[in-house]
Amino acid sequence: MAVLALCSGKSSGVTTSALALALSSPKPSLLVEADPARGTIRDGYLGSEGSAAVGMHRLAAADRQGTLALELEHHFVSLSQEHNGQRLLLPGLTDPSQAPSMARTWDPLATLLGVMDQDGYDVIIDAGRIACESETRLSNTNYPAPLLRRADAVLLVVRNTPASVTSAAPAVRILREELTHNGTGADALALLVIEEGSLPSSYLQQLFQVPVIGMLAWDPDTADVLTHGQYKKTARSLLRSARTAHGTINETVTRRRVRLQPAGTPEAAWRTS
Repeated sequence: MAVLALCSGKSSGVTTSALALALSSPKPSLLVEADPARGTIRDGYLGSEGSAAVGMHRLAAADRQGTLALELEHHFVSLSQEHNGQRLLLPGLTDPSQAPSMARTWDPLATLLGVMDQDGYDVIIDAGRIACESETRLSNTNYPAPLLRRADAVLLVVRNTPASVTSAAPAVRILREELTHNGTGADALALLVIEEGSLPSSYLQQLFQVPVIGMLAWDPDTADVLTHGQYKKTARSLLRSARTAHGTINETVTRRRVRLQPAGTPEAAWRTS
């Protein structure tokens, strides 16, 4: 099991990538739409199914009332037609103006997501485009920074095109500084590469001095389904590549947890920070 936070320096397919990882996980999965710009999966992939009365936008009030832990699971919706609890979604904010109200809730939410991890779920966080308060620090007001700081791995989604690589450079610098000083270490940072272009993964690793943890196929047909609705026929190369990526991701997370685990303590360090 793992807690993964996906983000980008510029719009690079974070939501589609997070959804592909959630649907292809070898374990039960919970996808958390924490993008402060608002959630899109309920209206897109799920075709507006479910009630708008549940979701991230209700959690700030629950936190203020001291009922966040009791209410959280009531805000999950199913990502699968089977509704068997194996693929869950915590729908995102319905309006960007709601993001500041979540500032004090991100940290307790991170703790509760750790419980889902202990219960056997891969927790995959869609944190969208990063927002900063300085050149070296993520915003604590308008961005779910605590979720990244306490994740097992922070995956910067980048396309292997020159334009995407250029926009990713400042994000790499900021995330490296943030995780070094406020997270579990800069080695939590990795690249999740969408193979739209021709730049090799070895070039990206050398350029950013950050490992490539997975490669996702450039598959516009499947991406269209994940963006606009689940009931179309589609190719599956994106989901196959996401399943392959899980192998490397899980190996990396396991190694980091062993290294960070305090002596004589069975908990991973991120849960106790």
